[in-house]
Amino acid sequence: MSVGYDRYLNNHRENVIRAWAWLYDNLQDILIKDANAYMAAAYNISLRHDDSKYSGEEYPAYDEYFYGDNKNLKSTKDLFNYAWLHHIHNNPHHWQYWVLINDDPEEGTIALEMPREYVFEMICDWWSFSWAKGNLSEIFDWYDKRKDRMILHPNTRDLVEEILDAIRKELDEGPIRN
Repeated sequence: MSVGYDRYLNNHRENVIRAWAWLYDNLQDILIKDANAYMAAAYNISLRHDDSKYSGEEYPAYDEYFYGDNKNLKSTKDLFNYAWLHHIHNNPHHWQYWVLINDDPEEGTIALEMPREYVFEMICDWWSFSWAKGNLSEIFDWYDKRKDRMILHPNTRDLVEEILDAIRKELDEGPIRN
């Protein structure tokens, strides 16, 4: 076990909660369009976010990859890739969880619509890194660089962009209220 990785996990979860608190304080009109989604997101974010990172499938690989001294070894990268795959398949706040890759070539790859609570959590997850760096606007560049590679259902993409636009507008309008 690594003190550095444990510290990172605690800080990440705290920043996800900070992002959620900011959304709650500033974007209630978006969040509470669906009270059940709002309550589920609040529960997931405050109590369960990234719990799988403490599992045997993820913790050792993440710890070694980010905090070990063998990051460049192929075996370390392979273990990390398996841990990442486990993570996205066990955490529905990742868009990759909602991508169905069919064996039938006529069906192809299908983006399923993400439930709102997981979109909220996903935004908070992404935004947590901006909070950690003290640059709350960083999320916009991050998303712009990656959005074309994200396989999102059109309704999910619309909601993501609605939330990001609302965040940008609030940040542009003045000081942070949180």
